[in-house]
Amino acid sequence: MAVVGWLVLLASPFMPKIAHYVSAVAVPLLLAVVYSSLIMAFWSGGQGGFDSLEHVAKLFRSPELLLAGWIHYLAFDLFVGAWIVEKARENGVAFWAVIPCLVLTFLFGPAGFLLFNAISAAKSVPSLKGTAS
Repeated sequence: MAVVGWLVLLASPFMPKIAHYVSAVAVPLLLAVVYSSLIMAFWSGGQGGFDSLEHVAKLFRSPELLLAGWIHYLAFDLFVGAWIVEKARENGVAFWAVIPCLVLTFLFGPAGFLLFNAISAAKSVPSLKGTAS
């Protein structure tokens, strides 16, 4: 399901409205339903917590909660990818420059977000062309 959302994002220059509804709304919402269902069904049986790395590792020893954690990443990374595509379109960032950001976001979440913000910042820096030497 998440891969479909990412493929639609890659085709977004040809169908921006569909890409928005599929990748920013429909797929993340479906993943959120699956995530929430897993959390409601298995949270009480899990051990560990979020107060230390050791406790997170203990929490994710439960295959069901590990799956919930993975779905959490899938949903949020796709949502961030859709946000990147929309912001790039609003700010006139060429789609070819967005593709590496999407790949990084899919594989390494925050690294893709970081790259997109670096590209956006570089695009907004006034050109030195035409300035006095």
